Amino acid sequence: MYGDGTTSRDYTFIDDIVQGVIKAIAYTQSDFEIINLGNNYAVSLNELIHSVEQTVGKKAIIQQLPDQPGDVPQTFADISKAKSLLEYDPKTKLKEGLAKFYDWFRENEKLLLD
Repeated sequence: MYGDGTTSRDYTFIDDIVQGVIKAIAYTQSDFEIINLGNNYAVSLNELIHSVEQTVGKKAIIQQLPDQPGDVPQTFADISKAKSLLEYDPKTKLKEGLAKFYDWFRENEKLLLD
């Protein structure tokens, strides 16, 4: 873990991003747009680690390192344009997405690790 875990990011479940990409492909109102896809709320690294621990039922083994040079304390997507132009509406909250991914991983673990 770089820093004290207070940095935060906009973690977005892949199904929500795919939904946005499909809507962007179907968008025909202009030839070119720059549109952010994301979840538009930031989650701290500490909260992410805690949520992963809860999802998998194990305590994380954390190697804490200094802040990374040039890293920013918080990032998140402004999805207002995506909502307006594409009717983009990410629905998957962090804990739900982690649970879906963990279930998928457990079902496919043998294939992935062989």
